[in-house]
Amino acid sequence: MPSDRFLSLPFEQQIGQFFFIGLPGKTIDSEARELIEEIKPGGIILFGRNVDSPDQVRKLLDDARALVPTQLLCGIDQEGGLVDRLREIFPAMPSARALRQHGDLAGVRTLGSITGELLRMLGIDINFAPVMSIITQERSQLTNGLYSRSFGSSPGEVLGYTTVYMRGLQGTGCLGCLKHFPGIGAGTVDSHIEMPMVPLSRDDLLAQDLAPYIELFQRADDRVRVVMVSHGGFPNINIEKGTTGGLVEPASISPTIVSQLLRKEMGYRHLVVTDDLEMGAIAKQYEIEEAVVKAFNAGEDMLLICATPTTIRRGYHALVEAARNKQLSERRIQGSLKRIAATKTLAQGPRPLDMERYEKLANDIRELNKRLEYIYPGESHV
Repeated sequence: MPSDRFLSLPFEQQIGQFFFIGLPGKTIDSEARELIEEIKPGGIILFGRNVDSPDQVRKLLDDARALVPTQLLCGIDQEGGLVDRLREIFPAMPSARALRQHGDLAGVRTLGSITGELLRMLGIDINFAPVMSIITQERSQLTNGLYSRSFGSSPGEVLGYTTVYMRGLQGTGCLGCLKHFPGIGAGTVDSHIEMPMVPLSRDDLLAQDLAPYIELFQRADDRVRVVMVSHGGFPNINIEKGTTGGLVEPASISPTIVSQLLRKEMGYRHLVVTDDLEMGAIAKQYEIEEAVVKAFNAGEDMLLICATPTTIRRGYHALVEAARNKQLSERRIQGSLKRIAATKTLAQGPRPLDMERYEKLANDIRELNKRLEYIYPGESHV
């Protein structure tokens, strides 16, 4: 989709492009319709609460697309294991950890390709996966919720499995998203609850968690088109000066992490999205009005607000007001609109919902699970 079209949108619709929002239920009822028509978002993200049947999911997204004047990106977190939004309508998908423990690179590619084809049939363009966290033996004792979601215990392992997964997923035309930059595997808590502090030095971060990102950006930049920034706190590289004791900002709203580290130092030039701005790591420190302005000015292109219609509206109107008051630069607005337009150009649109093919994919996942269960009983889904 040409970026000129986005740059010529009415002002309020330009701001709407920066939002990736959740919907309250399984249909476009009056509440969902009013929300979409008011925000005219750039994207919609689905959760388990939105899923009842393949036909229902496809209709939900088709109906949502019909309400906005521009192409709508539709996304989901479909990792497998603990984060499996489609488990009610499709066989449970194996976790990254189960595949890695099996050493099953072919299985990883199969998981990626099945996931991508399934999502395309349901009307979904972006899978917010894979998780790039490195979970060493020491980190495996932490309660950050990432243990089973990681592809490895070393940079090389994570890089190898991620590369194969992305080839399988994006080979179907479904975009992947590397997350949670710059790496929160060493965080001590789950960012759904509060901000995880990552006590790594800059050198350690570069040698460990950032190493797979650096390699992927350098050798396959044309394949990595979406990156999600975490809500992790990085006290050794990201202290806001001028405050008593120094204030650690979550990475997702920090110019040091988004604009300086990701964009300038690592040279990444494509779409950047926040993690959900309703998560405890943000909500316990910031009102949504402040969070969206800080995130956008940090260099984020799209802001995820995933649950509450009231919060989505508050965030949207705060960003509109900030733009009107020149708190957002015209250069930042145009830059993000161009990156969003470029991403939408890559989105190929839904495939036909072919239930015969759907059942074939379901059987392929069952076979993959059986293979993993044989090697690691009880491990295939977690």
